[in-house]
Amino acid sequence: MLRGVFTSTYRKIIADLALKHRIPAVSDNPGFVRDGGLVSYGVDAIDQFRRASEYVSRILRGAKPADLPVEQATKFELVINLQTAKALGLAIPQSLLERADQVIE
Repeated sequence: MLRGVFTSTYRKIIADLALKHRIPAVSDNPGFVRDGGLVSYGVDAIDQFRRASEYVSRILRGAKPADLPVEQATKFELVINLQTAKALGLAIPQSLLERADQVIE
């Protein structure tokens, strides 16, 4: 799994190198797949920002941060790049394609 500022900054280079060396690379960042990576699966960032803004709103209205419940992500996003799968000689099962939030063809 690829994570962090480094991999986000250099995701295109990493995706290109993975393809060149025929490595099926996976990330939690959908941008990685748009840049040529094979698959990403991770929390939906927009949903996380929306949820964070709700916490900020509560705090600005007087709630104590220590009193707010800890929440886990509930919305995840699966993105698959079929062009990369084809270049790697991989067949993605139809059942997985049907579950994907986005398929890049």
